[in-house]
Amino acid sequence: MPSMTTSKVSRRDRHGREHVVHVRKSGTRRQLTCETCGWRKDAQFLPWLKAEEHLAEAHRATIDPTA
Repeated sequence: MPSMTTSKVSRRDRHGREHVVHVRKSGTRRQLTCETCGWRKDAQFLPWLKAEEHLAEAHRATIDPTA
């Protein structure tokens, strides 16, 4: 059985609220899950870009808290 690894993409909206999408990887499969709204998506390619797009479009969260 392949090991499961998890990472996250977080962005803040203009009100300072943090929104997070978790990226879970198992083998070649990656599943995206949004903490804020429960959105889920399977992504094989560019999962972090898809997570950023979701945060920008659904939550208007575009500010990178690590920057």
